[in-house]
Amino acid sequence: MDSQPLKGRVIAIPETREVEIFAAMLERRGATVVRCPMVAIRDAPDPAPVLDWSRNFAGGACDDLILLTGEGLRRILSCIERNEPGLKDSFVQALGPVRKITRGPKPARALRELGYKPDVAAEVPTTEGVIDSLRSQNLQGRRIGLQLYGTEPNRPLVDFLEQAGATVSVVAPYVYADAADDQAVLNLITRLDAGEIDAVAFTSTPQVERLFSIAPAENVTRALANTVVAAVGPVVSETLRKRGIQARVMPEESFFLKPLTSELEEALSAQR
Repeated sequence: MDSQPLKGRVIAIPETREVEIFAAMLERRGATVVRCPMVAIRDAPDPAPVLDWSRNFAGGACDDLILLTGEGLRRILSCIERNEPGLKDSFVQALGPVRKITRGPKPARALRELGYKPDVAAEVPTTEGVIDSLRSQNLQGRRIGLQLYGTEPNRPLVDFLEQAGATVSVVAPYVYADAADDQAVLNLITRLDAGEIDAVAFTSTPQVERLFSIAPAENVTRALANTVVAAVGPVVSETLRKRGIQARVMPEESFFLKPLTSELEEALSAQR
């Protein structure tokens, strides 16, 4: 068995938070990794709304809690620890009796770190998947906390919940910000356009949006046509599809970096 199946391959990764972990996985397989962290995740600039929401939650204001990301729950806790540490125990205890609804494996993992597990887990880790998991539920009069990803208001989910008779309380514990400077992203587009990159692996929706915000859409589309486009999961794949880009590589079930690396290895090895 080839110990370096990706030797000679050049793979671009726009990942930020776990860029070195992802890069190491690829480099152990022989790949040359182009690091271009496009988006940074930062705490909400004003902690007050997050703390207000957390106090209400700890006081029993919610019957259900929808967690869209693992990062979100961790950021809520870190906001509490920094600004009002005495609130943490009551907040964590309040998680117990509420019905916990997760969009995918990452928020489920964040719950397990606190000794809990999801009560309802979306089969497909997308907004539509969450909606499908709740269609058969009686939501009339339910008080639902909704942790957003970034500052995206997620109107489809909120509208569904409100039309079903629920009251929705949202919290946005983190924001996305530019990581790489514009020139670095433009340089990546140039290299993609020149066919110098064998694959580019997207791990979040904001990475895709950042790429398209830097250059005309036709330029980005043309550049991506010259490489193997990979997506960590269906949310990212759908974002690419809306931009007219087909993700040729995506894990089938477990939407993490390791399965994504394995899928890249298989796809690029098949091209030899």
